[in-house]
Order: sequence, then C-alpha cells, then structure tokens
Amino acid sequence: MDIAVFDTRAYDRHAFDAANTRYGHELRFFEPRLSSRTATLASGVPVVCPFVNDRADAETIGALHRGGTRLLALRSAGFNHVDLDAAAAIGMRVVRVPEYSPYAVAELAMCLVLTLNRKVHRAYNRVREANFSLEGLVGFDLHGKTFGIIGTGRIGRVLARIAHGFGCRVLATDASPDEALQRELGVEYVEASTLYREADVISLHVPLTTETHHMIDKDAFAQMKAGVMLINTSRGALVDARALIQALKSRHVGAAGLDVYEEEGPLFFRDLSAQVLQDDVLARLLTFPNVLITSHQGFLTREALANIADTTLASVSAFARGEALVHEIGQRVP
Repeated sequence: MDIAVFDTRAYDRHAFDAANTRYGHELRFFEPRLSSRTATLASGVPVVCPFVNDRADAETIGALHRGGTRLLALRSAGFNHVDLDAAAAIGMRVVRVPEYSPYAVAELAMCLVLTLNRKVHRAYNRVREANFSLEGLVGFDLHGKTFGIIGTGRIGRVLARIAHGFGCRVLATDASPDEALQRELGVEYVEASTLYREADVISLHVPLTTETHHMIDKDAFAQMKAGVMLINTSRGALVDARALIQALKSRHVGAAGLDVYEEEGPLFFRDLSAQVLQDDVLARLLTFPNVLITSHQGFLTREALANIADTTLASVSAFARGEALVHEIGQRVP
C-alpha cells in the first residue's frame, strides 16, 4: 500500500526503510510538513503518515480526503494536532503509536535533571574556552531529594524507577494510581498541591488535553517549593511559558529543562541558525543560564525509531487486510 510520510529526516527514512523489509509497502518520503498547502503531495495516496508538529486540521483532512486518503497513521503517541471530529465526519481512520520507547523519554528527562543540576552544559562551554573555573557550578546531591512525577503512565513509571534508583523519595499524582509502583518502589500518590509543595524536582508526563492545557501556570508555580526544578518532555502547552519566565526571573523556579515548547511547530526539527529568532518568548527563555531547551528529541533513539516505524507499518498492513486496528484512536489500547 502507498504511504506518504511527511516531515521526514534521514533518521526517519532509515528506520522506515529497515522496518518495511518485513511489510513491503510503497513509501513516499516528503520533507515538508503536512498542512492544507502540502496535502496535495499525497494526492492519490491512501495512507498519510504525519509527525507530531504536522497540521491535520479540518482543512488539511478535507484536502487529503479529496485526494483519496483513507487512513492517517500518526507516528506519535500524541494526537492533539489532529481534528478527530473532522476525520470521523468523513470516515477517515486514525491510528497512532501509543508506545515506542518509554525508556527513551524517561532517560532524557533524567538527563535534563542531571545536566541542569551539575551545570554540565555550562561547564562544557567553559572548558572549550580554556576556562577551568568552578565558580557558579555548584549542584546538589540528587540522593535523598523528593522527585515529583505528574502522570505515571508508561513513561512516568520508568522515570519513577530511575528516580528511585538515585535514592529519591518519589511523589506522584495520577487519576489512576499504580498500586504496583506503590508496592515495588514506595511511590507516594498525593494531590497535586502536595506534590508542588514538597517536590525538589517536578517532571511532567501527561497528554495535552483541554484539562491539562497550561496546567503549570502562575498559580501552580506559586504553590511550588522555592528553587524547584521543572522538567517537561511531554507537550509544550502543559506549561504557560510566560508564567515560567516570571517564575525564573523571581528565582522561585531554580531551573527548567524543556524538550518541548508550546509554539514549537514553526521552529523545532529545522535549522534556523542563520535566521533571526522571531519567537520572543522562546528567545527570552534561551537567555537564562538555568534553562536547558532541547528540540523535542525525547523519541530520538534507535530503538524508539525502529518501534515507531514497525508499529506504524503494522497498522497500515492491518488496514490493508481489513482487520481491526489495534491502535485506532478512540479504541482501547491494550
């Protein structure tokens, strides 16, 4: 079956070509992102595979439908960039990759914690300039600190085990507490207000929904312990970036590690180094020495890329055979 894969880079093509030796689909790779303007690239193609920052709004979905697309195969866990109502209205099916590697994202979250704490990013730049001073590089022992995790799904559970391995007390908040984590690691499930008040590090691992949009706002920051470290490897819009800037300026937030950003769509996954950055909020965040921003690379491990490609192509094969789509959005994911 023909598949139009949008917003691709060399690592995407390598992973999909390798996985496709088991499926035999016809892959058409496009570097541009999917939008209403680029949807015509997929004309005549029954399956379109968008990435996390592509726009699958009603206009785009309508254009794809007119071109013959019948399945959207998202190569991401999140689907807030898709107008599901528009897709359902015309009978377009939508599948996703609910789990590609919780280890990849959880390990990056801890990487951000360790880098910010021990100022590795600053030390690296200093030494390259023959500046061997240690002033301003003092960190803290992570052992014995309180590590707060908001959302203990697949990724949150892995991070809880990592934090426990460092000797942290682990607090968590989730609508469905994981009893196994409580028994295995002694994870304490508490209300969000308690987690804010007691955690030295807070890491976000929930999907972006109407309820979680800007869940970390001015009021949430006010409840947090002074000097808290905030980590977000989930979705940018979970955090009100302007409120974060104010909390950083007042030094109430001691550090922030962001792999995602609310307005990352026009920016991330692109080389803009020769241009003037037009996003004033992101530009301000980049001026803080205690803020570390990466460009949505939590998924970027060989294992995760291979799992994304395999799960996506398996879903397309099931669709081609008329079988049930296990990872169709709106159906239960085992």
